[in-house]
Amino acid sequence: MTLASSAAVGRRLAFGEFELAPTARALWRSGAPVKLGSRALDILIALASRPGEILSKDELTRIVWRGAFIDDTAVRVGISALRKALGEYGERYIATVPGRGYCFVLDVAATTKFWPEATEREPLKPLRLPPQITRIVGREILVDALAREVARRRLLSLVGPGGIGKTTVALAIAERVSGAFDATAFVDLSPIQDANQMSASVAAALGLNVRSQQDPVEEIAAAVDGQRVLLLFDNCEHLVDLAAGFVEDLLGRATSVTILATTRELLRAAGEWVHQLAPLEAPPYSPTLSAKEALGYSAVEMFEDRAALALGGYQLDDADAPYVADICRRLDGIALAIELAAGRLASLGVQGLAGSLEDCFRILTHGRRTALPRHQTLRATFDWSFQLLSPEDQAALRRLSVFSGTFTLDDAAAVIEGDRRVADAADRMTSLVDRSLMVTSLSGRMLQYSLLETTRAYAQQRLAEAGEADLYRRRHAEHMRSAFNKAQAEWGRRPVRDWLQAYCGQLGNLRAALDWAFSSEGDGSIGATLTAAAAPLWFHLSLLDEGMARVERAIAWAKDQPSLDRRLMLQLHAVSNWPRVQAIGGTPSAPAARQKTLALAVELEDVDYQLQAVWALIIACANRGAAADALAMADRFAALARQASDPQDQVIARRLRGKSLHFLGDFAGSRREAEQMLELYEPRPSHLVRFQYDQRLTAQITLARDLWLQGYADRALALVEQMIADAQALDHTLTLGAVVCDAACFIALWVGDMALAARYTDMLKAHTSPAYRGWHSLSDAFEGEILIRQGRAEEGVGRLEHAIQSLRAGPFCIYNAAIEGVLAEGLLACGQIGDARETVEGAIGRCRASGEAWCLAELMRIRAMALAGASRLTEAVDVLADGLEIARAQGALAWELRLASTLAEIEDSVGARDTLRGVLDHFQEGFGTNDYLRAVARLGR
Repeated sequence: MTLASSAAVGRRLAFGEFELAPTARALWRSGAPVKLGSRALDILIALASRPGEILSKDELTRIVWRGAFIDDTAVRVGISALRKALGEYGERYIATVPGRGYCFVLDVAATTKFWPEATEREPLKPLRLPPQITRIVGREILVDALAREVARRRLLSLVGPGGIGKTTVALAIAERVSGAFDATAFVDLSPIQDANQMSASVAAALGLNVRSQQDPVEEIAAAVDGQRVLLLFDNCEHLVDLAAGFVEDLLGRATSVTILATTRELLRAAGEWVHQLAPLEAPPYSPTLSAKEALGYSAVEMFEDRAALALGGYQLDDADAPYVADICRRLDGIALAIELAAGRLASLGVQGLAGSLEDCFRILTHGRRTALPRHQTLRATFDWSFQLLSPEDQAALRRLSVFSGTFTLDDAAAVIEGDRRVADAADRMTSLVDRSLMVTSLSGRMLQYSLLETTRAYAQQRLAEAGEADLYRRRHAEHMRSAFNKAQAEWGRRPVRDWLQAYCGQLGNLRAALDWAFSSEGDGSIGATLTAAAAPLWFHLSLLDEGMARVERAIAWAKDQPSLDRRLMLQLHAVSNWPRVQAIGGTPSAPAARQKTLALAVELEDVDYQLQAVWALIIACANRGAAADALAMADRFAALARQASDPQDQVIARRLRGKSLHFLGDFAGSRREAEQMLELYEPRPSHLVRFQYDQRLTAQITLARDLWLQGYADRALALVEQMIADAQALDHTLTLGAVVCDAACFIALWVGDMALAARYTDMLKAHTSPAYRGWHSLSDAFEGEILIRQGRAEEGVGRLEHAIQSLRAGPFCIYNAAIEGVLAEGLLACGQIGDARETVEGAIGRCRASGEAWCLAELMRIRAMALAGASRLTEAVDVLADGLEIARAQGALAWELRLASTLAEIEDSVGARDTLRGVLDHFQEGFGTNDYLRAVARLGR
């Protein structure tokens, strides 16, 4: 039986011991009221109105939730609550029909008597929600998720800093769920000052006329009783205590009310479910960012949308994309700031806007005329939050602006509370976090704090206005000096991973402290000592260009002082003279400067700094191709190492000697030194910074090259693969770059595996920034050789000529002779025989002059090919004979194989083939390399 709607709504429904009054929204059992939640009561009315009928989940959703999207469990929870309220009759009255829905199985009688307590009530006439005129960007998934939470929660707070978009998101949620409520009302709390005004504003939003001044909350609760009402309380932060009390009081009296609040500070009311609203996503830095990539981030998408409104049309292109991404990053993804920025495009343009954000509070003005005053400029938004702080919290926020990046509670206490009163600092930090003015994150087990860049910029202006900037920037710099003195003392004794976790987060603070120290208001003595102490961090993070520039600035300051601190100068010079794989503009590392550092270390009788200076001289000699000089300095290092306190310095000396012997062409001696070093080496955490590279892997680079040259290609390739895996696990850019460049790329090319060589070359470019110009020039050379080997000689020659020109302009010319040999091969392939001969003969001359003999045998082979190309066969054969003699003396079986193959190709005599056959017989592995397979094919095996 289906009851008439008038009977179901205007009369009593009787079943068993129960009576239900739909109009009064009340249920009695044997005359006593039964407490029942709003949703459960709606389900009972729906089912009891249609006894004997099966109502599906969708029908109940349409009737009870007005068709709003709800979680699958909501109906089951409502049925369960209803059955519980009906007691022992619950299961009997309401049956579950599997796969179909629910059915009220008891007969229901509709009386003709109206329920006497269904008194007249003032109808709700809520004001319409403020319209959303602009498109909501980047929040669609969040709005869906929070709409589901509103169906489950009675108090949900959206918390976040000013301008982040809390009101926009809250209004979108309210619109999304409005169908599930009888009334939805928006209450702007920003002008509210006291409880009476708050009650009056809530009543007005609902269209009520509150008469009671004694207990207005009770009157509001009575008016909404039995009706599902959603109240959106906007801007609670300035009266958070009052709002929390009102919310708890209203929710306690009106069980069918749900409250959605926006606030910069938690209400801390009973039952509050909090969502911290995150900024819009901005892209990470990338100079090559495309428009398509940038628009994958919500902050950029919003910028484009608001710019189109401001300009009457705007579409992001690839030229603008990096600038817009920078704007969005620097504005922290704050929606209001991005909207204000987009509004300035007409007068500034994209690049002009990006360049003007140093003073974002001057630029980001002229918001919508209809917006609240605090949303019309970025400064006004922050002023609103700042004025709500206590004087102590205002002072703390100002002073914390000297930090750049993350900081700890101890850091904050040292700066804002000069006597390190950690408890007082903790109170201030907690208060600022609660008010969405500071962000927290975990680094390991350590809680870190930070300010958004826009918040920091505002607080810095306040710091300057208060006349405190110099005092607190000095405190900050002094604290950083203490922190990095401690870091320097721990470096070498603490595991690298732990050390980095403790100090790499201080990079922003280090930069800020140094910038102040060397400014006109700063203190250069703090800056110079901090620069020296922080050297390990620059190198651990592979930020060599920046670190060296900072060191040169400190040296320049120290030289201008009336009394020179010689030990400080020694420390700075030792860092400045460390060799680099890239040239740094304005800071040349000249041999004379290194010799000066060595002389200063000798004068101060400091063996450790003497070792560092000699090591730098060894690398400088090697990089410029002076292998004999490098060996002499390596012997000097070994002699000094015997005086050092750490016996591992003597082990490092073996590696340095091994590398020098390798480039001199003594591959057996080089391999012996490398293997002995690897057997004796005990790693020290300090070695990664002191010697720039992981010493075990650096020794293995030399060993892998020696193995290939001695004819052990398979072992060399296997070692390279293991080295790359170890270097990637180490996560150190310099070490990985050295492994890939000096070992992997060369050996893959020598083996003749062009696909592998291309993979390693791509890896080299991908894992090293363009600042590492030496490596990038070498990767260009590797690509040129790959093109030549693939039969694209003209392209390869062009690439190689460009790479050689770049390498000659810098200090990194250790491989120039070998690369010039490859260029000569490419020129031969292009038919440029004269140019090829001139190129290779120049390379041979430089090798003989410097003692750089490691590739001399190969250069002799290429010279012979050039002579043969000019039909000077007798001379070519003589050159090959000389080359074979060099290769045999060096034990370079790989070069010997190439020479013998070329000889058999040019002369094609029995003697030449016998020579080739004899070389092949010496190989124990590497039977799949190009050189071996070509030699076998030539002999017809």
